[in-house]
Amino acid sequence: MLHDAPVVLVGPMAVGKSAVGRMLAQRTGSRFVDTDRVIVERHGSIPAIFDRDGEEGFRALEAAVVAEALVPGAVVSLGGGAVLHEGTRHRLAAAVVVFLDTDLATVLPRITGDSARPLLAGRPAERWQELYDARRPVYRALADVVIDCRRMSVRRTTDAILQELPPGDDPPPARQARNDQSDGARTASPPHLTNEHT
Repeated sequence: MLHDAPVVLVGPMAVGKSAVGRMLAQRTGSRFVDTDRVIVERHGSIPAIFDRDGEEGFRALEAAVVAEALVPGAVVSLGGGAVLHEGTRHRLAAAVVVFLDTDLATVLPRITGDSARPLLAGRPAERWQELYDARRPVYRALADVVIDCRRMSVRRTTDAILQELPPGDDPPPARQARNDQSDGARTASPPHLTNEHT
């Protein structure tokens, strides 16, 4: 098992959280949970949930799935907007949070023409950049470990995470520094943001 606390991957859409999380779990003998996949299996497609329940309804479903997933030793991949929910941000204080960072050039081939991302339709590059710019400060504030995934394969990204995570119950350096000061950054409210399907 990787760590007594759950290890949670956050970051923008198409950065590779699901693929990296799956490999990290395989290499460490941990349980892997992709919260977007769980939501779809239980409630239907994410765009349909937004159409039916709005963002508030979706975030409530998502927060419940995240709370269930955050168990000791699990590797959990969160949807790009999961950190917008205050309850989720509070729960992440008990997890080791890994922010997978990237840039538009890296993700553009993955999002161009992807009909599963309706909010990027028509202008995927501009919309992705807008969401990234708005959310990056939240990801960064929550992160114990930051991995720059640009030009990195899933395997190399997983290797980088394993090198950064401390053994056993020792907190990562970023977590310890926050504990020595305050946890305000981990619970601060994000800026107002528009709907996003994950």
